[in-house]
Amino acid sequence: MLSIHTNWRRRKGGSTVSARYTHRMAKSFDFQHAPGHLIRRAHQVAVAIFMEETADFDVTPVQFAILNALIADPGEDQVTLAAKVAFDAATFGSVTGRLESKGWVRREADPLDRRRKLLWITPEGEAAAQQMKRAVAKAQNRIVGPLAPAEREQLGALLGKLVAGHATAP
Repeated sequence: MLSIHTNWRRRKGGSTVSARYTHRMAKSFDFQHAPGHLIRRAHQVAVAIFMEETADFDVTPVQFAILNALIADPGEDQVTLAAKVAFDAATFGSVTGRLESKGWVRREADPLDRRRKLLWITPEGEAAAQQMKRAVAKAQNRIVGPLAPAEREQLGALLGKLVAGHATAP
């Protein structure tokens, strides 16, 4: 804690009165250099750049990840797919619903367990994902643009290590 001493004078009945007050102020947390704050700011930058570069496609980073995950694993169930793209399973249905309304994803009940929803990318969705690749690559390059090539690799390695270190077992 910091102490602040205040000396001041005031006139009272023609005389000068001096008073000394001590007020202890807590030192603020240096949030601007805290990893959590910097990661949040970097995320804001990354999303803003992604949205600028992919504006013609009206797609979010999570939607792009879903499309590509479905190209890799068609017919995946929603819960497994949500885990693959690191998205909250409870709100995942609304995100895939938006992709479905665009005609990019097809969702069906699992014939063996009607409670499970299986997802496939449509030919239109696959074409859209392929068209987005150049814009997304440009966004990724802009995100790390201020870094030297070696720093870009180091950042990727450190972020991967950080995420893996906090991953929970399925």
